[in-house]
Amino acid sequence: MEFKLPELPYSLSALEPHISKNTLEFHYGKHHQAYVNNLNKLLPGSPFENSSLEEIIKGSDGGIFNNGAQVWNHTFYFNTFSPDAKGTPDGDFARLLEKEFGSFENFKTEFTAAAATLFGAGWAWLVSDDSGSLSIVKESNAGNPIRAGLKPLLTCDVWEHAYYLDYQNKRPDYLNAFWNIINWDVVAERYDKA
Repeated sequence: MEFKLPELPYSLSALEPHISKNTLEFHYGKHHQAYVNNLNKLLPGSPFENSSLEEIIKGSDGGIFNNGAQVWNHTFYFNTFSPDAKGTPDGDFARLLEKEFGSFENFKTEFTAAAATLFGAGWAWLVSDDSGSLSIVKESNAGNPIRAGLKPLLTCDVWEHAYYLDYQNKRPDYLNAFWNIINWDVVAERYDKA
């Protein structure tokens, strides 16, 4: 199976000023594309040659896992954003966040802290388990909570290539901007499908 770089659901400049066109040209156009290209080179002749990205995440290691998980993680991350984001969730999902974390602001604080304190490169995730309970987890490098049987709902990429062109080494500034572009309808829909 050959994987292709999925199209973004918005233009490269649509997330400005929070994420610049310049950052997306590199992060999506170069980094994400490189993971796709590398995965396609590694798959032929491997046990994962005809596997889905989810199967690769659950069962592989080494280069196939790293590149396959990064293709999945980046696609999931980019598809969470909208230039028309409303800032906060509403409806049942908003009530669920309040029940699990006390308030949306508490959730936001905890998630931001997880993303800010992840050492080196990786991802902060909001996930649900089989019972529908929510939690925040941190994964290093290409880590993905699917491997632990959890269902990803929201992620923040804290590899420096996600923010360095716009924010240099100021990860907290990037995290503040991140909250302005989340499409909460997409996050709620992921929970409903979990």
